Amino acid sequence: MHSSLSKKAQQLHTYMKLWPFIVWCFVKCSYRFIISHSDPFLIQLFYFTSISSAGFLALKILEPKNELNRFKNLDLFFTSISASTVSSMGTVEMEVFSDPQLWVLILLMFVGGEVFTSMLGLQFMKARFNREGPTQKRAESLSTDLESPTCTNLGDASQLKCTRLVDTSSKMHLTEGEHLKHDVIKYLGYVVLCYLIAATLSGSSFISVYLSFVSGARDVLEGKGIKISTFSIFTAVSSFGNCGFIPANENMMIFKKNSILLLLIIPQILAGNTLFPVFLRFMIWVLKKLTKREEFNYMLQHPRATRYKHLLPPKHSGYLAFTVFGFILVQMVLFCSLEWNSEALKGLTSFQKVVGALFQSVNSRHAGESIIDLSTLSHAILVLYVVMMYLPPYTSFLPIKDDERPSVDEKEGNERRNLLKSLIFSQLSYLVIFVTLICITERKAMIEDPLNFNVFNIVFEVISAYGNVGFSIGYSCQRLLKPDRSCKDAWYGFVGRWSNQGKLILILVMLFGRLKNFNMEGGKAWKLG
Repeated sequence: MHSSLSKKAQQLHTYMKLWPFIVWCFVKCSYRFIISHSDPFLIQLFYFTSISSAGFLALKILEPKNELNRFKNLDLFFTSISASTVSSMGTVEMEVFSDPQLWVLILLMFVGGEVFTSMLGLQFMKARFNREGPTQKRAESLSTDLESPTCTNLGDASQLKCTRLVDTSSKMHLTEGEHLKHDVIKYLGYVVLCYLIAATLSGSSFISVYLSFVSGARDVLEGKGIKISTFSIFTAVSSFGNCGFIPANENMMIFKKNSILLLLIIPQILAGNTLFPVFLRFMIWVLKKLTKREEFNYMLQHPRATRYKHLLPPKHSGYLAFTVFGFILVQMVLFCSLEWNSEALKGLTSFQKVVGALFQSVNSRHAGESIIDLSTLSHAILVLYVVMMYLPPYTSFLPIKDDERPSVDEKEGNERRNLLKSLIFSQLSYLVIFVTLICITERKAMIEDPLNFNVFNIVFEVISAYGNVGFSIGYSCQRLLKPDRSCKDAWYGFVGRWSNQGKLILILVMLFGRLKNFNMEGGKAWKLG
């Protein structure tokens, strides 16, 4: 009996020793399987649901600032999803979170930002290059993405000849050096990592220095019990990731007179989303001038060959910058013309009003920070914000011909997927479905409280969640048809007053919006006319 127990103990001890090795082998095999077989959409869906679930558990375990402010599980999960998808849709007030919980939100916003996730995509791409086989085969595989030559195809024979010469030389060049098919991706990953770190550190440093020198802004945070270091890093990460969460309940309303602070945040917002391709291309150009490395020159000459969607050709980058600033200018003109003497900007100087209009216009494109109560704005401004929130970040006026033409083999391969693609709806169709479902779940509130629960407010909330913006008209007890003394206004979004079913639907909308790039060509099977 004793000998049998000792044998079992020895076997258990052996298994415990082998357990780390087994786990390591499982993780390694799973990683290789994901690299080789998994669909990018499924990988990203798994990634966001995983980090959101981990964030929910962390927020659940950590204690809130006040023991009386215990959260519902759904609200905690909603907040975690909102942070990881950089949506900043709120169902609870931000000041109820403790400092450790705020750091969990910082981590979620950091790993959920577009720049960080795109950097992970580069790592997957590099791993696939390592597994694609011999150098010659990998070179030919990579060269298929070089069908966007430097010459412009205008239908002229000489230009067509130029295109073929460029492609042939590109293929020959790829076979000559490993750095042109592997090291380019590696260096690009380093560039994006340095860009991410530099933007986050510089942004938090500038905000911290400003708060240290401006006593008025510093006193506001001290009165709320928010640490300057936490606020600086939180705001920098949130702004660069275009999340829109701010540790204060009022978001940036408490700093609407601090124009310098707003001007410090605006470049971070632009650098982290709508103008990321422009800043990235400029950074690579500077590195090429300083280092003279061939990899950086190759990135600039053949941006599509990197398979990195954020690295755009020079003309496309220029038109993107033109479009972004054009949208900002249009919004500022309309905002200043309609809201200059409004209650929302009361007490501000002319300079503060202009900076405030600029800040609001920049944030309407996916960032979501606000210095005013959106419910006080005119309906024309709100409709314009709906359009801005709906547009993808890289929407641009692009009056140039697309040189990429699918080959015969690509056409044959695409025909197999045409039937499946024809069953996919357009983005707008899915949004209509989501709005309809929410109107069904909130139908009782729409009857009893029509001024708050109206169709436009619901559409505004859904579009904001889809665009991962975070703008919300909010909920006001003053708009109740039947006054209710138990009703108390709170500093969170309109969705905070929805039913659990409505919140769950908006969670799906946020995830759908974060992954909308995989469905940008949906609905093409439907022909109107």
